[in-house]
Amino acid sequence: MPEFLMTEWLTKPMWMWLVFLAIVVTLMILDLGILHKKHREIGVKESLIMSGFYAALGFSFAFFIWFQSVELYGDTIAKTKVLEYITGYVVEYTLAMDNIFVIAMILSYFHIPRKYQHRVLLWGILGVIILRGIMIGAGATLVHKFEWIMYVFAAFLVITGVKMLMMADKETSIDNNPLLRFMEKRFNVTKDLHGEKFFVKLPHKKTGKIVTHITPVFMALVLIEFADVIFAVDSVPAIFAITLDPYIVFTSNIFAILGLRSLYFALSAMIDRFAYLKYALSVVLIFIGSKIFITDLMGMEKFPPMLSLGITVSILASGIIYSLWKTRKTA
Repeated sequence: MPEFLMTEWLTKPMWMWLVFLAIVVTLMILDLGILHKKHREIGVKESLIMSGFYAALGFSFAFFIWFQSVELYGDTIAKTKVLEYITGYVVEYTLAMDNIFVIAMILSYFHIPRKYQHRVLLWGILGVIILRGIMIGAGATLVHKFEWIMYVFAAFLVITGVKMLMMADKETSIDNNPLLRFMEKRFNVTKDLHGEKFFVKLPHKKTGKIVTHITPVFMALVLIEFADVIFAVDSVPAIFAITLDPYIVFTSNIFAILGLRSLYFALSAMIDRFAYLKYALSVVLIFIGSKIFITDLMGMEKFPPMLSLGITVSILASGIIYSLWKTRKTA
């Protein structure tokens, strides 16, 4: 193996990062170039199948984490790494579900037809991967240089969880979104759809000169990217509170995001059935944030990964089951 592939970057050999990026690129090419080359509406059944595929792939990556961790660290640490990855993946995947509610609201606001939504989400995912990579890299650097920053992350998660719990039943409005108002004020915007195009050439409403206009499809994409930045402010500290391994942080994040796009088309059709999921997500954030303080108070070196995974899954499962039970009459 060439020497540069063995070069360590963020605690892992370069080849491990390249393998993961190759998987992501292959999935995106397969999705865009083969499965969804033609624009069409994606049904709930296809969405569930694709979601199952991405979930299986995400969980299967835990085997890769295991084999490489055994080689690098030994069996005991490898087990911890796998549990951290699975916990991180479950938390990020579920937090991504909360993002679906906002995405559905944005696409509905701009009246984007379902046959064009896949393209918006695909480009949105590409942007998210880049943004998450930057934020995770910055977070890893901060944690490496300033260990006390973890207490800041933890406190932030607790506060955010409490705030989400108090505002879980309040509706969000897009009409007064400052970014939307900024784009409408600073750029030429058309409210009419022009297929899946992001930009179109149209006469200026005052001068009549042909100029480039932003379409609702592009505006929806910008707001989705902006929404993910807001969500990342919660999810990135959450995953760092689970593990400090940048590779596990990044891979669990990206696999969860890849599954989000496929899951969207299924959940958006029955979004009202998960009305109480936000409460469970709030409690999960509070639990994850409080672990670092509980660990210190009890004199533990690290919160038991298996216990952490069990509590996290139990809280999320309870939220999903309760939501489905409470909304069973609307099904």
